[in-house]
Amino acid sequence: MDLSTAIIKFTNKLFPKQTHPLNLQNDGIKTYAEWQFEKGRDTIAHFLPRYSEQEMFEGKDVLDMGCGAAGKSLYYVKCGAKQVTGAEIVAHYEQEANALAQKLGYADRFRFICASAYAMPFEDASFDTIIMNDFMEHVDKPEQALLESLRLIRPGGRIYINFPPYYHPFGAHMSDAINMPWVHAFFGEQALIRAYKELVRDLPDGQERLDFRFSKDENGIDRYTYINKMTLKRFQKILQKYQIQPAYYAEVPLRGFLKPLAKCPLTKEFFVKMAVCSISK
Repeated sequence: MDLSTAIIKFTNKLFPKQTHPLNLQNDGIKTYAEWQFEKGRDTIAHFLPRYSEQEMFEGKDVLDMGCGAAGKSLYYVKCGAKQVTGAEIVAHYEQEANALAQKLGYADRFRFICASAYAMPFEDASFDTIIMNDFMEHVDKPEQALLESLRLIRPGGRIYINFPPYYHPFGAHMSDAINMPWVHAFFGEQALIRAYKELVRDLPDGQERLDFRFSKDENGIDRYTYINKMTLKRFQKILQKYQIQPAYYAEVPLRGFLKPLAKCPLTKEFFVKMAVCSISK
């Protein structure tokens, strides 16, 4: 075992284990879809200072881009949406999503589709509300996904985007196995991959987690393809590139007392919990 892997594994004993839906599911506590549904309000919490749940969902046709197992999509049904479409590239979530929809009695107002965020199978102006929750940091072509959402939103509709920037304490999206905050600021990609492989090796879904996060490049080297390392700066450049003026934009600090660091240009990438943006058409 190399030194970096050994250090990361050692720090896992020093930092508290993070609550993560994959681990809850492995432990038989709840499914990923159930966890998403319970956390549904959290997916829109940062918009509520500006918009009400009713304004966002009541009587609306909603598209949830990158819905995962669609528990959050079903929460939007609970908020009064007329119809919610959960779109996800990972096909195996469909069964879990539909099972929860049936259990909650929401099957008539929900549908799951497996589709690319770059070419959705819908006509222009098909939705009143589009949710992109924890989405922009995952797609490899975020500009194209944003343009597709602009195509699909109706006049008078609104797109809601929120994501944790890459240098968030757990912005590497490895907290299902690695407990150390800001670990990606101290170790390179290959060190993180090696350590993650060691830590999930004996889990019942260990190989599934590896396949989900990593892909080999043309030289056969594992690369971290689950996220695109989206930063606040990069997101602002995307908005500027397409001359998009947000109706609402906020950068939420990790904690109230860290607000000065979350506002400082030199440190904000590390101390902003969530970037929050709404776009009106």
